[in-house]
Amino acid sequence: MTSSKSSVALLGSEQLYDWLNQEALSFAFTTYQTNRLFLVGCGGNGHLAVNERLFDKPMGLYARGGSLYMGTRYQLWQLDNCLAAGERHQLADRLYVPRIAYTTGDLNVHDVVMTADQQWLFINTDFSCLATLQPDFSFVPLWQPPFISKLVAEDRCHLNGLAMQGGKPTFATACSRTDTAAGWRNHRVNGGIVMHIPSNEIIATGLSMPHSPRWYQGRLWLLNSGSGELGYLDGEAFVPMTFCPGFVRGLAFWRHYALVGLSKLRSPAFSGLPLETRLAASGDTAQCGMMVVDLNTGDVVHWLHIDGVVEELFDVVVLPAVRQPQVLGFQNDDIERLVTFPGSGGVVTTKPTVKRPGIGMGVQAAGLPRQNPLPLGASAVVKYQRVYHLTPDNLLPYEAMTLPSLKQRWQTQARRGELLAVSASVAGEMVGLAVAERWLEMGQTKSEMISLHVLPAYQAQAVAQKLAAHLQKALMLP
Repeated sequence: MTSSKSSVALLGSEQLYDWLNQEALSFAFTTYQTNRLFLVGCGGNGHLAVNERLFDKPMGLYARGGSLYMGTRYQLWQLDNCLAAGERHQLADRLYVPRIAYTTGDLNVHDVVMTADQQWLFINTDFSCLATLQPDFSFVPLWQPPFISKLVAEDRCHLNGLAMQGGKPTFATACSRTDTAAGWRNHRVNGGIVMHIPSNEIIATGLSMPHSPRWYQGRLWLLNSGSGELGYLDGEAFVPMTFCPGFVRGLAFWRHYALVGLSKLRSPAFSGLPLETRLAASGDTAQCGMMVVDLNTGDVVHWLHIDGVVEELFDVVVLPAVRQPQVLGFQNDDIERLVTFPGSGGVVTTKPTVKRPGIGMGVQAAGLPRQNPLPLGASAVVKYQRVYHLTPDNLLPYEAMTLPSLKQRWQTQARRGELLAVSASVAGEMVGLAVAERWLEMGQTKSEMISLHVLPAYQAQAVAQKLAAHLQKALMLP
């Protein structure tokens, strides 16, 4: 069992780790309900390695080469691996960095694809169309179901899934063929359809909220979400292969295996579905997690159960030849500290391992809940930590926390040796900083504290004295 945070617990089946390790495989999934992107691989201790990062309403996820492509609330993101072959950052053998974001506005984007010629394709669910990107526009429609009379943000049929065949968009799923605002909601039980995009024909009907169509090994696979089934189309008929105890959404393949995402039922959107009736008849409850299905037998051979605040999954992708992936997010300073450039020899750390100073409200991440103000006074919990990799240049962003001014110091005095520092932080924001210099002179090691500053609101807590004491201990270390 492994947990990424105290509010989320992931429990894998007994052989899931061994299977991922044997296949040299990892996977990723999104959950828009809690704004998370998860990457799951193999740790070195025989346990699953789970890496999670916050994004605003992540949904459709697509993997191609060394990149991930992801739809969020009002942006499309391209996340690129910044590690060379054989390179590791900490324990990760793949490190995805958010490189490019396209702002589209809130389109309720579902499935996303990046074509071989680097063209975005995505299901624009609010406007009931297949779309792409073009400069000066939020989106450009490429195709819409023949029964949709107007492109308007009304989610008329809940168009949601896209399947590529031969590198071209070929199949799409929708929850109904309605042409009225949110009309699909009254047809969730058996109004679902599959469409053939090139011919504009409806090729399958009678489904219950179908999702995640995928062309694989000569078949069109899809998830009949409202009945909890993985299956495929045989002509116009849906052939169920495996029942999954949850609202199935998110489908990926590896060799003769399918990875299927499961979500718990929520009301009222998911009430009255065949899945609900089937679970009630067997005394079961809907689960959240991921199942690995053997396509030769239809058996569930491995699973991942998710408990805690995460109750829904949207999309799943396989990451071949990746053992332990990680992704940079926007909630810690790795996004600003880690850089690469030609000739860098790998990822370079450029900034101290503390956050920039902020008084009162912290820096707001776009699209994510605003953090509470820093606690003040005696109730604040102060954390002390060493600051590494200091230079006069990377100390400049922390000039507000230096007294006397180190920026002015470097203008008149040369650096004599190694810079050491200890920071004091509250709720992740720096409230105090002590900096010392240690150098060798005539065979003897000498040191001097050259800066000490604490924000006024925390000066009554003896933060300055504690910073000085921690810094003195650091100076005594080799």
